Amino acid sequence: MVVRMAGMVRISFGAGVGFAILALCLAFPARAAPDGSPVRAVASFSILGDLVRAVGGGHVVVSTLVGPDSDAHGFSPTPADARKLAEADIVFVNGLGLEGWLDRLIRASGTRAPVVVASAGVMPLTVADEQAHGAGGHDHGDHALDPHAWQNVANVRIYVANIRDGLAKVDPARAGAYREAAAAYIAQLDALDRDARSTIAGIAPERRKIITTHDAFGYFAAAYGLTFVAPQGISTDSEASPRDVAEIIRQIRRDHIPAVFLENISDPRQMEQIGRESGARVGGKVYSDALSRPDGPAATYLDLMRANLRAFAAALTPG
Repeated sequence: MVVRMAGMVRISFGAGVGFAILALCLAFPARAAPDGSPVRAVASFSILGDLVRAVGGGHVVVSTLVGPDSDAHGFSPTPADARKLAEADIVFVNGLGLEGWLDRLIRASGTRAPVVVASAGVMPLTVADEQAHGAGGHDHGDHALDPHAWQNVANVRIYVANIRDGLAKVDPARAGAYREAAAAYIAQLDALDRDARSTIAGIAPERRKIITTHDAFGYFAAAYGLTFVAPQGISTDSEASPRDVAEIIRQIRRDHIPAVFLENISDPRQMEQIGRESGARVGGKVYSDALSRPDGPAATYLDLMRANLRAFAAALTPG
């Protein structure tokens, strides 16, 4: 449903997503930064912030609401976050139900900045879709949308195009620079996508099975051919029950799943228990919903995907 509101567009994605957000309206008047100063952009979480920096370069100052190694699902905004929005020239969000706290924060901030949904144009997956591709889906209805679209590199090309167009709208004087930066970054994404397919192709098909903390890798599974199982569902808001954990341990043993991975946003104790009781190898840390700290192995989106690919290959390749 689309409702026009005073120069904006309010888009309701329905009950399946659980919240409504403000999207960039093409009729919104351009608001170039005064005197050629950088555009003030706010991104909802760290991965998206990195993509905005890649496209905006030195022309954009990016603040993120949910920082590195932090969970966007259960984020609790503060007054300082509302101030960031109030001072922004443009705001970028993921959409697809990731930021359940966002609509309230926008209202509280009183921001007049346009809000760009970076995932607009992505074909979303539901839990039912992911079960067909070998991903889990505990404690959620079959029609719940998975917001983790960035785990398929092809979707990030769409994110980058939306970021490019949003920046060009508020800063038309530098639209050419944004187009050039986006094109260069998409070339890097193309190379990353080829690397992902090559890496997974090098893993024996019978070993392409992984346990992760929550269902953040459904898009990766559908695109690249790994099977993921998780004790939690799409959101980290719900805890896995002892029954879920026991069933996953039985599944590991039954299906000979070789590796268990910890996520940087999750409490490791449950997965360590699953590894101990099932005999599966603990394959180390992977990055799902957040970047690492700047000095870590996943300080950018490109680094994040490559770090995960290295971890998967190392744990799933015998020897």
